[in-house]
Amino acid sequence: MKMIKTTAAIGLLSCALAQGAMAAEPASCQQVRFAEIGWADIAATTGVAMTLSEGLGYQPKKIMASVPIAFTGVQKGQIDVFLGYWAPSMDAVIEPFLKNDGVKVLEKPNLEGAKYTLAVPTYAAEAGLKSFQDIAKFKDQLGGKIYGIEPGNDGNLLIEGMIKGDQYGLGGFRMVESSEAGMLVQISRAVKRKEPVVFLGWAPHPMNTQYDITYLSGGDDVFGPDFGAAKVYTVVPSDYQARCANVGKLLNNLQFSVEIESQLMEKVLEKEDPQTVARNWIKANPQILEQWLAGVTTFDGQDGIAAVKKHVGL
Repeated sequence: MKMIKTTAAIGLLSCALAQGAMAAEPASCQQVRFAEIGWADIAATTGVAMTLSEGLGYQPKKIMASVPIAFTGVQKGQIDVFLGYWAPSMDAVIEPFLKNDGVKVLEKPNLEGAKYTLAVPTYAAEAGLKSFQDIAKFKDQLGGKIYGIEPGNDGNLLIEGMIKGDQYGLGGFRMVESSEAGMLVQISRAVKRKEPVVFLGWAPHPMNTQYDITYLSGGDDVFGPDFGAAKVYTVVPSDYQARCANVGKLLNNLQFSVEIESQLMEKVLEKEDPQTVARNWIKANPQILEQWLAGVTTFDGQDGIAAVKKHVGL
């Protein structure tokens, strides 16, 4: 009887040790603070990350910030995750934060195949406004305006640089700052009136299907080659992956396609809650969890996929 009790005790101890080994995250990792900058694409991907982490037993928190403030928050340890580093357009913005290992950019992008540059309605391109060099020719019809999004945004900074440097003859132009939603309202108004308008355009984004738009050529020196071809990266504090390895694994796994983001963003732009959108999309596409949660457990070391499936209602 004594031998049986001893064997049972050893078995229980081994089980407890095994569970403890799986639950590698310290309590300080349970809250995960995400930066959100007011763009539909980042709202969508952040909604997915928050939904997954919540299903895994973490406590996600969203912090609204401009792009520079998001990088500052990561550097100071006030923000844990920013899913919206668009390269190369944000390279100049993030450069100071990369010095002295202030922040870490995860090796794998969370999105490839993106693009980001100036665009016009296709009827304007058909009328001759096809390139950056053409913008100045249409100054009067454009009212001398180029539409950007929120203040501090990297795209706005690139437009301001062109105007200040009189690049492409844009010295007499004015950039109109507002927000993603505000810019889209201006596009809609111009399209209804068949008026030319120049604005920041990017993919993935439902604007590419909601409007017939053309991306301007000739802006390689500003937005990069191939119509501002871009990759989007995840940024974390320099020591975050070492401290919170399980969340780090999730973030490394979290990769999207242009098609997936476009589907998510369409609902986000219809004012649906990003986490509700994410939950519904995951429920309709549960196979993606095999990729996103490979090697990822819950906060307390249990089966991650089973927990998230339960969380979304599968």
